[in-house]
Amino acid sequence: MFQVRPFVKMDFECVQAIYQEGIDTGLATFQTEVKSWFEWDASFLHDCRLVLLNENNRVCGWAALSPVSSRCCYAGVAEVTVYMASDTRGYGGGEMLLNALVACSEKHGIWTLKAGIFEQNKASIRLHQKCGFKLLGIQEGLGKLGNRWINVAAMERRSKVVGID
Repeated sequence: MFQVRPFVKMDFECVQAIYQEGIDTGLATFQTEVKSWFEWDASFLHDCRLVLLNENNRVCGWAALSPVSSRCCYAGVAEVTVYMASDTRGYGGGEMLLNALVACSEKHGIWTLKAGIFEQNKASIRLHQKCGFKLLGIQEGLGKLGNRWINVAAMERRSKVVGID
């Protein structure tokens, strides 16, 4: 039903629309506006930008990695971003996409993946756990969205094949 392929620039309009859906839920991001192409392109690593296609070749999900630091000691640590179109959630595409992102990250030397997920976004927390992430804890009132403080689940996945001595 689904397939994963690398992101190409012509996918960006679909990526923006899916991201807007995430913003609209109030469960996915502290961002309140969709990023421009230049902001989006600058915020994610150029490797491991993926899209999920449905049987009609429509982009229905996307995932990417962003660096956690510019310090060289953290070169193998990245933060995960994954979004699914609302009409395709719950059909296994998110798991396929996140597992593909994990595989891509390991291929590119990433040894630790981090995720910060709104505590009330239980579906995303479960998805990350299915894909090998563990819950490190809840960061209480980490950020404010509008007039409400949001707790964030800190999650992490350590590679079993990269960064092992």
